[in-house]
Amino acid sequence: MEKLKTAVIGLGGVAQIMHLPHLIKMKDVEISAICDIDFSKAKFIGRKYNIKKVYKDIELLLKENDDLKTAVISVPTDMHSSIALKCFDAGLNVFVEKPVARNYEETLKMVKTAVDNDCLFMVGMNNRFRADTMLQRSFIKASEIGELFYIKTGWLKTQSSNTRWFLEREKAGGGVFLDNGIVMLDLGLWMFDFPEIASVSALNYYHKSKSVEDSNFTFVRFRNGSALTIEVSWSFLRKKEFYYCDVYGKLGSSSINPLKIFKKISNDILEVTPKTSKIQKNMNKDSFEFQMKHFIGAVKGMHKLVSSGKDALKVMQIADAVYKSDISGKEVLFS
Repeated sequence: MEKLKTAVIGLGGVAQIMHLPHLIKMKDVEISAICDIDFSKAKFIGRKYNIKKVYKDIELLLKENDDLKTAVISVPTDMHSSIALKCFDAGLNVFVEKPVARNYEETLKMVKTAVDNDCLFMVGMNNRFRADTMLQRSFIKASEIGELFYIKTGWLKTQSSNTRWFLEREKAGGGVFLDNGIVMLDLGLWMFDFPEIASVSALNYYHKSKSVEDSNFTFVRFRNGSALTIEVSWSFLRKKEFYYCDVYGKLGSSSINPLKIFKKISNDILEVTPKTSKIQKNMNKDSFEFQMKHFIGAVKGMHKLVSSGKDALKVMQIADAVYKSDISGKEVLFS
């Protein structure tokens, strides 16, 4: 079996804990090269995984490895676009960690370049690959809870990273919304099947940092009359992390963490959650593995790509409106 030659660019926590271990296990993948501006770290990881081609310069990596087919990018957000563009121009299919970029303009350029070079472009939204969210969406797609009209999502947790760039707007593009809110926005849009946007209203708080927001509350209206709310924070004073996606339809409702499905039958509201659905201890870790397997499978033509760059473009259109609404104090209308 011919192995798909892959480069991993950016060797931070997500790459080391999630991407590299899963890629190494795939029998149809070969990690041909790795790259990080911290060359000593890159060499250490190269020795750990027996990867001989180690770089700190992306251009040299691409020049010396013309047999590469894919690239997995997990560098600081301000570098996503420039590195992805170089990979697309080299003919590589690209997986980029979330957020795809700092704004809509950068994302649009990435999508156009991928199309021009006939490359696949996937964005890391591992929450779509959680066992509970996939089962929740399968109920929705089967019209088990009827036509959807409202989704409420949220993720309340501690700050994801203590690295300096993470709190610098120029590099990160934003704070908790681009870190966690973008995930919940994508999840809500995916559950809704990406309806047309009517307007966005948002409010940010800067309790811990003057540069980037640490709490965000967003309300999105759609042209079909449905609505989505997003609640994310690094600074809520609570003991435990809270992650949720509550979906309401005309015939019932569903929620995750834990997964629950309720349906109106006659005049009663009955729980119809499958008995086989159990809480998985490693659900989040497993979602990264399923996500990477999906990307590799899509590159090999086994199935259609999920969480594409084009989906990310719709997400980033709303993300730009979130910051615009917060600054102006007004609702942002879409024409």
